[in-house]
Amino acid sequence: MKKISVVIAISTLLLSGCSSASDSANLNVAEFSAKSQEAGVISLDVRTAGEFAEGHLVNALNINVESGNFEAEIANLDKNATYAVYCRSGRRSAVAVDLMKKAGFNNLYNLDGGVIDWSASGLPLVK
Repeated sequence: MKKISVVIAISTLLLSGCSSASDSANLNVAEFSAKSQEAGVISLDVRTAGEFAEGHLVNALNINVESGNFEAEIANLDKNATYAVYCRSGRRSAVAVDLMKKAGFNNLYNLDGGVIDWSASGLPLVK
């Protein structure tokens, strides 16, 4: 009986360790700011075009997650690139990250607290 328990425990550890080759995390403002400034990282704003025009991160790409064609638009993106995804509060970007994971994207980072926390931290937005 002990052998079976040990085998099950080892199998569980091995399977959970191999379950995903992707990298995804919710980051606070400081972590997200650092990540978004790394070479090759693409900042992805998933708010509406109007919200984007009011202020966004430097060099951000805008694809509205609630537009109805988000999946079609992200299909044109490099699935192996690293994306720093954000919205107003973190809710829509979390949805976008989930959709992107399902579409096969590998490296995704969500700004927990969104532009609200970004601005409250005194970090700049561009128009």
